[in-house]
Amino acid sequence: MKSTENNSGGSYGLPNEKKKNYSEVINMSESSRQGLLNIRALFFLTLWYFFSTFQMIMTALCGFIQLYFPCGMYKPTLRMSKPPGFFRHMIFVGCTRFTTVILGLVALNFVAVSFTETIKSSAPLFTVLISRFLLGENTGLYVNLSLIPVMSGLALCSANELSFNLKGFIAAMLTNLTECLQNVYSKMLISGEKFKYTPAELQFYTSISSVFVQIPVTFLFVDSSGLSQTNDHSLLLAFIINGIFFHFQSISAYVLMDYISPVTHSVANTAKRAFLIWLSIILFNNPVTILSGLGTAIVILGVLLYNKAQECDKNVRSKTLRL
Repeated sequence: MKSTENNSGGSYGLPNEKKKNYSEVINMSESSRQGLLNIRALFFLTLWYFFSTFQMIMTALCGFIQLYFPCGMYKPTLRMSKPPGFFRHMIFVGCTRFTTVILGLVALNFVAVSFTETIKSSAPLFTVLISRFLLGENTGLYVNLSLIPVMSGLALCSANELSFNLKGFIAAMLTNLTECLQNVYSKMLISGEKFKYTPAELQFYTSISSVFVQIPVTFLFVDSSGLSQTNDHSLLLAFIINGIFFHFQSISAYVLMDYISPVTHSVANTAKRAFLIWLSIILFNNPVTILSGLGTAIVILGVLLYNKAQECDKNVRSKTLRL
């Protein structure tokens, strides 16, 4: 009877031999404190930026493959059983993912790309507030001050072509809220103390949830007669490529979340938006003004200041603890 208890392992039916991996988890949490100074975090940040340049069925298919072949992004974990609330968490994150995507498309239907990204420049502020309520994560004075140039620089970056539409503005703001909520909630799941979700689990199960939510919405809002008249096979290929790249963009973002805080993730996302604004200017032949260049430079400076502010706040906290 004693041997049976020893072999039963800890929580959720994991065998005892898995306990030797706990030290590795501790080491990973130590390395995650380095934020973007960690070389692996920089690597996954690069992947995330790359796959974000392109975009739920293909995503779910790729997520299923990642469950068994993680492509070196993380160590696969064998689950003997699912924890309580597993599917509830997955459905919630899946619904926020779907809502973020659909609201983002609605916003783009009414306002320009640059204006949409300008509205999303407030994402770090949303993330700070949501992280405080969900994770109990308090940011210091220097970090809060460093968010000002990040958001103001991005707003300045597209100030030359601001166009206002109430529906587009509301959709973009709601996109901001749901995306920040999704990122903070995912961070809570992927770095939990009792049970750590893997990036592939978050990717696959939330994609399946998004698909089930998307099916009735598709029947309600998509003009099927117009689709049936489309015989362009390149459109199908574009959808497939879009799904593959969206999958890798999502899973690289989940892996990145294991290394950095939600606020750092939001600041990095804001820097990516500055690049998207410049890309939209190039693709649509919009004129580039001095304000756009100055705004981009301020965003980059703000990201650098954010990393420095993290170090300053860390030093302040360590001095306070010593006292």
